[in-house]
Amino acid sequence: MSTLDTLLVDDERLVRSELRRMLQPHDSVDVVGEAADATEAEATIEAVDPDLLLLDVQMPGDSGFDLLERLDDVPHVVFVTAYDEYAIRAFEVNALDYLVKPVEEERLAEALDTVQEQAALSGERAGPVSQPAPDEGEEPDTLSAEDQVFVKDGRRCWFVRLGEVRLFEAAGNYTQLYFDDEEPLIHRSLTYLEERLDPDQYFRASRQHILNFKWVEDMSSRSSGKLVAHLTGGTEVELSHRRSRTFRDEMSL
Repeated sequence: MSTLDTLLVDDERLVRSELRRMLQPHDSVDVVGEAADATEAEATIEAVDPDLLLLDVQMPGDSGFDLLERLDDVPHVVFVTAYDEYAIRAFEVNALDYLVKPVEEERLAEALDTVQEQAALSGERAGPVSQPAPDEGEEPDTLSAEDQVFVKDGRRCWFVRLGEVRLFEAAGNYTQLYFDDEEPLIHRSLTYLEERLDPDQYFRASRQHILNFKWVEDMSSRSSGKLVAHLTGGTEVELSHRRSRTFRDEMSL
């Protein structure tokens, strides 16, 4: 059983202290930091790269959901909150569990078991779209549009040629693939996929999207200066300001 480097994110110091106490008997957990709000948490995540967030929803400033939207690579998440009305939204962003305060030790143990099971299945944030791990110091192979990959979502499985995937969309610590009429989720971050995909074929449009040039029918510009990619089938993808500038610089004559 691997050790989960865990970050506690809650604006109440007493809650963080209680969670630390409850986690002490669990050898599979190593608390590597604490944060009292989303801004502090984002900086700490960048510094310590945790495997697991025990994350409050309502905090001063940005919420726990806001924090997850800002992250390119999202760790495993278990929400810990006093409010049960956020449960559905929590699972929509792929939280592995949802604990209501005051947290019961038995429920916390169940949540940790769930995270360990997911970590074991996914190889620490890994997912089905994969190749054998490269040797240390070796760059992973670039995946081209002609490569065929195995995609698994629940009990459904596909062999799909990457060139047929028109869009990759971030969904918490998962990525949603769009091909044919299918929209499976894979346990890979968008940043991981960006590093693997051929940059001549795929373009990082924003924090949320990677698009496949093959499926882009045309581009339009908004008054804000942002570009909008119009994909075959009617899907529109708005590029961020920064990526719009990059697109113009790289693709213009």
